[in-house]
Order: sequence, then structure tokens, then C-alpha cells
Amino acid sequence: MISETRVMEILKKTGVLLQGHFLLTSGLHSDKYLQCAQVFQYPEYAAELCQALAEAFAAEKVDLCIGPALGGVIIAYETARALHTRGIFAERDQEGVMTLRRGFTIEAGEKVLVLEDVVTTGGSVREVIDLVGAWGGEVIGVGSLVDRSNGKVDFGVPYHALIRFNVNAYRPEECPLCKQGIPAVKPGSRK
Repeated sequence: MISETRVMEILKKTGVLLQGHFLLTSGLHSDKYLQCAQVFQYPEYAAELCQALAEAFAAEKVDLCIGPALGGVIIAYETARALHTRGIFAERDQEGVMTLRRGFTIEAGEKVLVLEDVVTTGGSVREVIDLVGAWGGEVIGVGSLVDRSNGKVDFGVPYHALIRFNVNAYRPEECPLCKQGIPAVKPGSRK
């Protein structure tokens, strides 16, 4: 198993941690942001991190790995490669609903591992869990590089994150950075 020290070393080395005033996908604000896409530009680090996630779920006999686009695309693929199984991704349709496109399918009864780069509220992961269930798949677990939920997220299945990263997150009306007049930026993949 990979140590949190090693995970943090990789995240720092690849420029994942940003500081400033950020508007998160959840609608919350934060003074730090984890841009995990940075780590995925280095295949050797992506392989190392996803191999560790694969090891955490190796006993589950995973049939399929899936992640929400965009953050979960590479992590689902790379973890599937380590588990010697299929890897697909879900994406939003024009109405913003998480769906399968591009001919991807989930067979009834398939054991599915849901993967995401960073979990804050778990909203995107829950949408993928619901999608898998609608197709008749069985979600056996959730994996992520980073859990920044402060331990609050519960998916109803085993959840494994390589590192827990406690970052302040504020509702906009309570955000001290907004009160200081510092403009917020939205670095994530959703508009």
C-alpha cells in the first residue's frame, strides 16, 4: 500500500495544490484547490497512484471501473488497467444529467468500482452510483485520490481515498475571502 507521505510527495511534485480563492463545483468556496489533472500528465505517477487504488479493491473481483467526466476519466482507466478490467466514464448530457454515451454500457450484475480524483461533497460520485444502479450494476466501492470531505462523505459502500486532505470550505455568504473582496475563480471542469 502507498503511504500518505508518498501521495503528498507526488501531489506537491506535480503542482496539484493551488492557493487563492476558489469556487468549488459544490458551490462552496475555499482558499485551496486540488487540481488533480496536474498529476495525470505524468503517466508514471498516475500508474503508481491508481495501482494503489486497485490494490485496495483487488479482493472485490471488480468487473468495471467508472468515473465521472472529467476528473474520473483517467483514474477510472488507469485503475481498470491495474485490475485488468474495463474502464469507462459517465458524462453529463445537455440537461446536465450524468449518463453513459459513446456506446458505453453496464451489464446487469456487473461489480462496479466508482472512481474520482477529489471528493468534497460526493455529489458527482452519487450521480454515478445512481447511474450504475439504473443500469443494473452493483457498486462495490468508491475510490479517490483525495478525500477532502473532512470524513463526512458516506456512499453506503466501502470508500478508500489515498489521502485525506482537510481544506476549509465555506458557503458563499460565510466566506472570509468574499468578505475581503478577493475575487473567486472556478478552476474545475464544470462551468
